Amino acid sequence: MRTEWVNLRRGQANVSQMHYARQGVLTEEMHYVAKRENLPVELIRDEVARGRMIIPANINHTNLEPMCIGIASKCKVNANIGASPSSSDINQEVEKLNLAVKYGADTVMDLSTGGGDLDVIRTAIIKASPVPIGTVPIYQALESVHGSIEKLTAEDFLHIIEKHAQQGVDYMTIHAGILIEHLPLVRNRITGIVSRGGGIIARWMLHHHKQNPLYTHFDEIIEIFKKYDVSFSLGDSLRPGCQHDASDEAQLAELKTLGQLTRRAWEHDVQVMVEGPGHVPMDQIEFNVKKQMEECSEAPFYVLGPLVTDIAPGYDHITSAIGAAMAGWYGTAMLCYVTPKEHLGLPDAEDVRNGLIAYKIAAHAADIARHRPGARDRDDQLSEARYNFDWNRQFELSLDPDRAREYHDETLPADIYKTAEFCSMCGPKFCPMQTKVDADALTELEKFLASQEKEAVTQS
Repeated sequence: MRTEWVNLRRGQANVSQMHYARQGVLTEEMHYVAKRENLPVELIRDEVARGRMIIPANINHTNLEPMCIGIASKCKVNANIGASPSSSDINQEVEKLNLAVKYGADTVMDLSTGGGDLDVIRTAIIKASPVPIGTVPIYQALESVHGSIEKLTAEDFLHIIEKHAQQGVDYMTIHAGILIEHLPLVRNRITGIVSRGGGIIARWMLHHHKQNPLYTHFDEIIEIFKKYDVSFSLGDSLRPGCQHDASDEAQLAELKTLGQLTRRAWEHDVQVMVEGPGHVPMDQIEFNVKKQMEECSEAPFYVLGPLVTDIAPGYDHITSAIGAAMAGWYGTAMLCYVTPKEHLGLPDAEDVRNGLIAYKIAAHAADIARHRPGARDRDDQLSEARYNFDWNRQFELSLDPDRAREYHDETLPADIYKTAEFCSMCGPKFCPMQTKVDADALTELEKFLASQEKEAVTQS
């Protein structure tokens, strides 16, 4: 779809959606997004120009169906996939991608660290994906020097970043905000640094006693991103990894740096979103969202969870979806899903499904709470179908129709029960929704109540 659109831009110094938006141009991607969001295309352009919205759309990802991430649009959900040296392969990752897209992932991040040729895995994922693909290039940079952090150079980082851009990656997590002076601030944490990318950069700085190379070479990364229209996803290397560490001095110091880097990228018309925590108690979520908007000039916020308690391994898709719904309500633009395997192992296909559905629920709940136009329409339609015992319509409107049908059919599988006015919970005699009250009956009841009231007044 995008081949003709992007061919007109190739070879220009800056092909970013922000660059065109700031020139007043309405790109084909903006028109497409406006139709998806049911918003005026001029609003899309103005939000992208302002930096409150991004359209991640690398010019080399031509099979992409453009979407947007920003506070003016619906709350989005990202799904993480990725092969590791100990588990998974290219076929399994493409299967996870297809499953994520099926269940509504708005973007997908390839976090592969092994399990095969990373370039081949990434190419296959991009080729198969109609949604934006994000990556963390520092993983492959480390793999390119066989895991020897002390051998990593700034040139290694830049080489891998440009390779990902050439392949069609739409946004990249760049851990440029963690500075050498931030490292002593983690001393009193329980879980220290929990970001894989942040840990790599921290160990590099501790070994070399030099500043973060992604920070010192940030302008060179900007130049790469301009050529391909890659969006920054500024990584939160010092995000809290437990309730104890939330909103501490280390996290907030890095956030201030991320705000500075956001504005530097905007000076070159490069799109930015900012990543956030992590593990945060419910009473601190609103503070975290508002603090990010303040420090980062309202750039879209992209949060992992946050998990609101640390005591439920195996159920962290639930502990985090609670925080995600609250974060979305307060203005977070995109939620990064957490699966039941969080902290325990590499997610499989079923974990991807469970994590994604939990987060689609959270994002949709946030859209309802923010009173987005039309956000509740689907809820009302499903409620009408439920009241009318239209089981097939209920399944159709569900976020996971297969699971809804599966649970219903466990006890009442025959087709005749798809029109039955009961389920296995209440049975045929006790379902309260069988109590149909028509207009005539209500009219008669109102007359009766009015007469009772009049009689009471007369007696008094």
